[in-house]
Amino acid sequence: MSVLVRLVDLTRTFDVSPPWLNRVLEGRPRVLLKAVEGVSLDIRRGETLGLVGESGCGKSTVARLIVGLHAPTRGRVEYGGVVLAGEGAVAAEAAKRRQARRSMQMIFQDPYASLNPRWRVADIVAEPLVTQDEALPRNQIAERVDRLLVQVGLAAADGAKYPHQFSGGQRQRISIARALATEPAFLVCDEPTSALDVSVQAQVLNLMRDLQRRMGLTYLFISHNLAVVHHIADRVGVMYLGRIVELAPTARLFGDPQHPYTRMLLDAVPDLRMTGAPRVAVAGEVPNPLDPPTGCAFHPRCPHANERCRREVPTLKACAVDGEVACHAVDDGRLPPRAVPTLVA
Repeated sequence: MSVLVRLVDLTRTFDVSPPWLNRVLEGRPRVLLKAVEGVSLDIRRGETLGLVGESGCGKSTVARLIVGLHAPTRGRVEYGGVVLAGEGAVAAEAAKRRQARRSMQMIFQDPYASLNPRWRVADIVAEPLVTQDEALPRNQIAERVDRLLVQVGLAAADGAKYPHQFSGGQRQRISIARALATEPAFLVCDEPTSALDVSVQAQVLNLMRDLQRRMGLTYLFISHNLAVVHHIADRVGVMYLGRIVELAPTARLFGDPQHPYTRMLLDAVPDLRMTGAPRVAVAGEVPNPLDPPTGCAFHPRCPHANERCRREVPTLKACAVDGEVACHAVDDGRLPPRAVPTLVA
């Protein structure tokens, strides 16, 4: 399976310093926040790559870097072999970059906030078609909008309505229709079901899987809900404080997690089988990203940390089982095997 999206040493730093005058008068230094640091991964054509982690770990920043809402501080984003942003981007490929950008879209977390309440649904879905360089004739745009609404499980007549006349799940279907308007190959889904009820989540997820099968779409699916990721993703990346700590096929990661942080996340999932097996709750909180720990960022919360973990930053390496993991305890063979089953399929 060929690679569609490639992230190479992707880093994004935000300057969150006080205003210049305050720094001068108070003698305070600049403050830099590393939201994403050294993320390298490949997203293959036709697959769904899940990205999970606690709030503030950098998942949404990765999504925004890919679609161009943020520019990388270091590293690069490649799409279909074209460097979209960062190191290696050249002016001569500007036309290729524009074409590549048209081939990716984003579905946002909140369907209430991502739709203009003053526009009719038909205008919302048609907006990407109207704003592209070679706009289609008005009658062709109207036909495509009707077809898109039917494709996502709505009626063509719904195009005359406003967003407030729909439920949360229906609004997310409108967001999906808008994302599909330019016939993209790649969708970045940033928590697309987190604001929905459980039954509606299932409907939207099934719709997305059906569209992926029929249209050959590739997804980056960001979520904090492990059950949702287990249901939809082919591979899963686990992020912690701006770094990928484990990347593996879904079945392996949920059946035999390697990184201590992945294990703690899965231990926090309710045990529906009521096995009575001991489980380790997620201890502590994510450290302050403005003052991250030295060495492995997870070591203050890790029960297997030693002096090496406090000194050296682990790198993402292939592990004995399928996948990659960034953990000194795994490298040294200090991590005991996990005996507790995880999510039920």
